Amino acid sequence: MYRIFAAKNILIDERIMTTTQIILLIFAALVILLYIRRYFRNKTIKHYNPIEAAEMLKKSINVILLDVRTPMERKENLIKGSFHIPLYELENRLDELTRFKNKEIICYCRSGNRSLTAAIKLKKKGFNSANLSGGIISWNRNNLK
Repeated sequence: MYRIFAAKNILIDERIMTTTQIILLIFAALVILLYIRRYFRNKTIKHYNPIEAAEMLKKSINVILLDVRTPMERKENLIKGSFHIPLYELENRLDELTRFKNKEIICYCRSGNRSLTAAIKLKKKGFNSANLSGGIISWNRNNLK
Protein backbone atom coordinates (compact mmCIF):
# COMPACT_ATOMS: atom_id res chain seq x y z
CA MET A 1 0.00 0.00 0.00
CA TYR A 2 1.25 3.47 0.83
CA ARG A 3 4.70 3.80 2.29
CA ILE A 4 5.04 6.38 4.97
CA PHE A 5 8.40 7.86 5.86
CA ALA A 6 8.70 7.00 9.54
CA ALA A 7 10.15 10.26 10.87
CA LYS A 8 7.93 12.79 9.04
CA ASN A 9 4.85 10.73 8.00
CA ILE A 10 5.38 11.71 4.37
CA LEU A 11 3.62 9.77 1.63
CA ILE A 12 6.36 8.66 -0.79
CA ASP A 13 4.62 6.11 -3.03
CA GLU A 14 1.43 7.09 -4.84
CA ARG A 15 1.93 4.68 -7.76
CA ILE A 16 -0.22 1.98 -6.15
CA MET A 17 -3.35 4.07 -6.59
CA THR A 18 -2.63 4.87 -10.22
CA THR A 19 -1.71 1.27 -10.97
CA THR A 20 -5.00 0.10 -9.47
CA GLN A 21 -6.87 2.69 -11.49
CA ILE A 22 -5.16 1.56 -14.69
CA ILE A 23 -5.99 -2.08 -13.99
CA LEU A 24 -9.65 -1.18 -13.34
CA LEU A 25 -9.82 0.91 -16.51
CA ILE A 26 -8.35 -1.91 -18.59
CA PHE A 27 -10.85 -4.33 -17.08
CA ALA A 28 -13.76 -1.96 -17.77
CA ALA A 29 -12.56 -1.43 -21.34
CA LEU A 30 -12.41 -5.20 -21.93
CA VAL A 31 -15.95 -5.66 -20.61
CA ILE A 32 -17.21 -2.85 -22.84
CA LEU A 33 -15.41 -4.33 -25.86
CA LEU A 34 -16.99 -7.73 -25.20
CA TYR A 35 -20.47 -6.18 -25.10
CA ILE A 36 -19.82 -4.20 -28.28
CA ARG A 37 -18.54 -7.34 -30.01
CA ARG A 38 -21.64 -9.27 -28.96
CA TYR A 39 -23.89 -6.45 -30.13
CA PHE A 40 -22.37 -6.39 -33.62
CA ARG A 41 -22.26 -10.18 -33.76
CA ASN A 42 -26.01 -10.23 -33.07
CA LYS A 43 -26.57 -7.82 -35.95
CA THR A 44 -25.05 -10.27 -38.46
CA ILE A 45 -27.57 -13.02 -37.65
CA LYS A 46 -31.24 -12.99 -38.62
CA HIS A 47 -33.63 -13.32 -35.69
CA TYR A 48 -37.13 -14.72 -36.06
CA ASN A 49 -39.85 -14.61 -33.48
CA PRO A 50 -41.78 -17.89 -33.04
CA ILE A 51 -44.73 -16.80 -35.17
CA GLU A 52 -42.48 -15.81 -38.07
CA ALA A 53 -40.56 -19.08 -37.79
CA ALA A 54 -43.77 -21.15 -37.71
CA GLU A 55 -45.06 -19.37 -40.82
CA MET A 56 -41.79 -19.96 -42.62
CA LEU A 57 -41.89 -23.65 -41.74
CA LYS A 58 -45.44 -23.95 -43.09
CA LYS A 59 -44.73 -22.09 -46.33
CA SER A 60 -41.22 -23.15 -47.25
CA ILE A 61 -39.35 -26.40 -47.67
CA ASN A 62 -36.10 -24.45 -47.56
CA VAL A 63 -36.17 -23.95 -43.79
CA ILE A 64 -35.27 -26.36 -41.01
CA LEU A 65 -35.13 -26.09 -37.23
CA LEU A 66 -32.02 -27.13 -35.34
CA ASP A 67 -32.32 -27.82 -31.61
CA VAL A 68 -28.98 -27.11 -29.91
CA ARG A 69 -30.09 -27.96 -26.37
CA THR A 70 -28.81 -30.88 -24.34
CA PRO A 71 -30.38 -34.34 -24.78
CA MET A 72 -32.03 -34.03 -21.34
CA GLU A 73 -33.69 -30.75 -22.32
CA ARG A 74 -34.87 -32.23 -25.59
CA LYS A 75 -36.51 -35.17 -23.78
CA GLU A 76 -38.65 -32.71 -21.81
CA ASN A 77 -39.95 -30.78 -24.81
CA LEU A 78 -39.21 -30.36 -28.51
CA ILE A 79 -40.50 -28.76 -31.67
CA LYS A 80 -41.78 -31.46 -34.03
CA GLY A 81 -39.66 -32.00 -37.11
CA SER A 82 -36.56 -30.32 -35.67
CA PHE A 83 -33.10 -31.83 -35.91
CA HIS A 84 -30.97 -32.17 -32.79
CA ILE A 85 -27.29 -31.45 -32.39
CA PRO A 86 -26.29 -30.12 -28.95
CA LEU A 87 -24.22 -26.95 -29.09
CA TYR A 88 -21.25 -28.67 -27.47
CA GLU A 89 -21.21 -31.24 -30.33
CA LEU A 90 -21.88 -28.84 -33.20
CA GLU A 91 -18.27 -28.37 -34.36
CA ASN A 92 -17.74 -32.16 -34.60
CA ARG A 93 -21.05 -32.88 -36.33
CA LEU A 94 -21.16 -30.20 -39.04
CA ASP A 95 -21.00 -32.89 -41.72
CA GLU A 96 -24.54 -33.93 -40.72
CA LEU A 97 -25.75 -30.50 -41.78
CA THR A 98 -24.07 -30.31 -45.19
CA ARG A 99 -27.23 -31.63 -46.84
CA PHE A 100 -28.94 -28.45 -45.58
CA LYS A 101 -26.40 -26.01 -47.07
CA ASN A 102 -29.07 -24.73 -49.48
CA LYS A 103 -31.64 -24.23 -46.68
CA GLU A 104 -31.98 -21.72 -43.91
CA ILE A 105 -31.20 -23.31 -40.55
CA ILE A 106 -33.10 -21.70 -37.69
CA CYS A 107 -31.36 -22.63 -34.46
CA TYR A 108 -33.23 -22.80 -31.18
CA CYS A 109 -32.48 -23.55 -27.55
CA ARG A 110 -34.28 -22.83 -24.31
CA SER A 111 -34.12 -19.02 -24.38
CA GLY A 112 -32.23 -17.99 -27.51
CA ASN A 113 -28.69 -17.52 -26.22
CA ARG A 114 -27.06 -20.84 -27.09
CA SER A 115 -28.89 -20.87 -30.40
CA LEU A 116 -27.39 -17.48 -31.24
CA THR A 117 -23.93 -18.93 -30.61
CA ALA A 118 -24.81 -21.90 -32.83
CA ALA A 119 -26.13 -19.65 -35.61
CA ILE A 120 -22.92 -17.61 -35.53
CA LYS A 121 -20.78 -20.77 -35.72
CA LEU A 122 -22.84 -22.09 -38.63
CA LYS A 123 -22.63 -18.78 -40.47
CA LYS A 124 -18.84 -18.80 -40.10
CA LYS A 125 -18.83 -22.27 -41.70
CA GLY A 126 -20.84 -21.06 -44.69
CA PHE A 127 -24.37 -22.04 -43.67
CA ASN A 128 -27.42 -19.81 -43.99
CA SER A 129 -28.37 -19.66 -40.32
CA ALA A 130 -30.75 -17.73 -38.09
CA ASN A 131 -31.84 -17.63 -34.47
CA LEU A 132 -35.24 -18.29 -32.91
CA SER A 133 -35.65 -15.33 -30.55
CA GLY A 134 -36.78 -16.39 -27.11
CA GLY A 135 -36.13 -20.06 -27.85
CA ILE A 136 -38.57 -22.83 -27.08
CA ILE A 137 -39.89 -20.87 -24.10
CA SER A 138 -41.23 -18.23 -26.46
CA TRP A 139 -42.39 -20.91 -28.91
CA ASN A 140 -44.48 -22.57 -26.20
CA ARG A 141 -45.75 -19.22 -24.89
CA ASN A 142 -47.24 -18.66 -28.36
CA ASN A 143 -48.91 -22.09 -28.22
CA LEU A 144 -47.19 -23.31 -31.38
CA LYS A 145 -46.87 -26.98 -32.21
